[in-house]
Amino acid sequence: MTLSPSSPVAAASVREGAVPVAPAHGPLRGVSVSDVDFDPEGFWGRRQAVNAAATFGHCLDWMERLGWLSNFDHVARGETIIDRPGWQFSDSEVYKLLEGMAWELGRRDDAELSATFDALVSRVGAAQDADGYLSTAFGHPGLPPRYSDLAMGHELYTMGHLLQAAVARVRTGRPGDAIVQIARRVADHICTEFGDSGRDAVCGHPEIELALAEAGRALGERRYLEQARLFVKRRGRGTLPVPPLQSVEYFQDDRPVREADVLRGHAVRALYLSAGAVDVAVDTEDAELLAALAAQWERTVARRTYLTGGMGSRHQDEGFGEDFELPADRAYCETCAGVASVMFAWRLYLATGDVRYPDLIERTLFNVVATSPSADGRSFFYANPLHQREAAAEALDGVNTRAEGGVRAPWFEVSCCPTNVARTLASLGAYVAAQDAEGIAVLQYAAGSIRIGGFALTIDTAYPDAGRIVVRFDAAPAHPARLRLRIPPWASDATVVVRGGDSSAAPPGWWDLTDTFLPGDEIVLELPTAPRFTWPDPRIDAVRGAVAVERGPLVLCAESTDLPAGVSLDTLRVNTSSSPIPDGDGAAIEVAVTPLPVAGVMPYVDSVAAPAPTSTHPVRLVPYHRWAERGPSTMRVFVPELS
Repeated sequence: MTLSPSSPVAAASVREGAVPVAPAHGPLRGVSVSDVDFDPEGFWGRRQAVNAAATFGHCLDWMERLGWLSNFDHVARGETIIDRPGWQFSDSEVYKLLEGMAWELGRRDDAELSATFDALVSRVGAAQDADGYLSTAFGHPGLPPRYSDLAMGHELYTMGHLLQAAVARVRTGRPGDAIVQIARRVADHICTEFGDSGRDAVCGHPEIELALAEAGRALGERRYLEQARLFVKRRGRGTLPVPPLQSVEYFQDDRPVREADVLRGHAVRALYLSAGAVDVAVDTEDAELLAALAAQWERTVARRTYLTGGMGSRHQDEGFGEDFELPADRAYCETCAGVASVMFAWRLYLATGDVRYPDLIERTLFNVVATSPSADGRSFFYANPLHQREAAAEALDGVNTRAEGGVRAPWFEVSCCPTNVARTLASLGAYVAAQDAEGIAVLQYAAGSIRIGGFALTIDTAYPDAGRIVVRFDAAPAHPARLRLRIPPWASDATVVVRGGDSSAAPPGWWDLTDTFLPGDEIVLELPTAPRFTWPDPRIDAVRGAVAVERGPLVLCAESTDLPAGVSLDTLRVNTSSSPIPDGDGAAIEVAVTPLPVAGVMPYVDSVAAPAPTSTHPVRLVPYHRWAERGPSTMRVFVPELS
């Protein structure tokens, strides 16, 4: 039997590997989630285990409790829907949860999780219309008509997340699964409705672009990629109606994607759109579009990104500010924007091999993605400010109606972040390593094992708490191949020892060794993880004159929990002539306590003389990802310097 490239059978016959992104072109391929095993006692192993054991069930319980799941049942029964619970995009949380479950089932067998997955898919599928349309917020009795609010309705956005869940199922070896058939009907409907001869329109919240591109790859359907290309091409013509207090930039509908020079508007929208545009550029071999996206990423990271890797400095539109508009206390840094940043950077890395992309991924994973969930996986940060001025009154035990608040919440009215964290942690192994024709690259350091490109590696490390990383070869090709290790930009004094030989310097960037490796060979990478001061660009007005402390890939912060009685964070001034010293998984710095001015009629004074310090203290700094775990607190990453 001869199969065409667009044949569903052809797609089902070829397993691309359990990876979230599988470009049609380009030299690099990521490692399969099934070929990475994190040490359960390691940094990421603990979090992945908690995600599977607690977060999946937690999200499912909340969606059932609030009626978000029963929305599918009401539609399936043809009921007239009045006062539908949840925002119009609540379906997407179900789909992101399904995607996370699919990746988890691709890593390991779990009969209970599999049964939960199947039951959830059955409820979703029962709500699908005969023509493939799927929504519980539009197009049914009592609800607005289909596609009557493309700007804010999120119909294509939610269906895009369904496609991504189906891609995870295909890539983990289940191409005939029910969710795949549901997704194929959804994608076919979208191509009919929005193709060349259909509606000349886009969705107000990008996501469908990357979902269609990846579904096209996974299912062998070129027309899905073509539809993604159409959506990217249509963006930037100002066709979406702009709600009050918003702007056309909010939707990235102000300029065509290939003409923009920086990310702007709603951060998650901008990053999802950019990720999808990279998919389109790579698979259509559009070098101009790819170069434009790389340039936008470069300027955004250089001028609009927080020290944590967080993106989005405005609460009003959850969006990017202007260049160097990076206030610490008003940082929005939505967790979903961190996830989307990883998705964008990963695609650029696979397309180019540039080390800067996995560098940013590491920063974002440790300081945004890892910050959101609590240690028990049952409460989350939505926004991630770098300065908390007021401690939250108490920990929340219900639905948080606000995105911010200084405390992790079990659920939100807009609860996109918990399920985004869930799917990211479940698929995290895919970002650890990659391969090309020359060999393999280890991109992120975590204790565990990796199998890729004929290599089997054991990684022995306590990273990020310690910088010693032992790469042990358990198997390797019987011919010369290249091992590539990423040296982070902060690790200027890194060294490498090969097979017990002499230590040699490993400058930031790529460290390469081409050799015929044998089982038992070891390479020891030493990354300097001593705490260090980091100063902001002077154009960042909000933190000029302040300094932060980092340790390895971790951003540290001061919490009121660690201050002497009667001392507030506002009174601290850092003595940078005294280097920070290690303290547990954080650091200790020498600070001077300076009196605050007496409050006057207005918060301004007519003298610039700095008050004399009243005392000095060592103050402990903790990893930012752990802040507020010991209870509500005030917190700051940047602390003013002692003048």
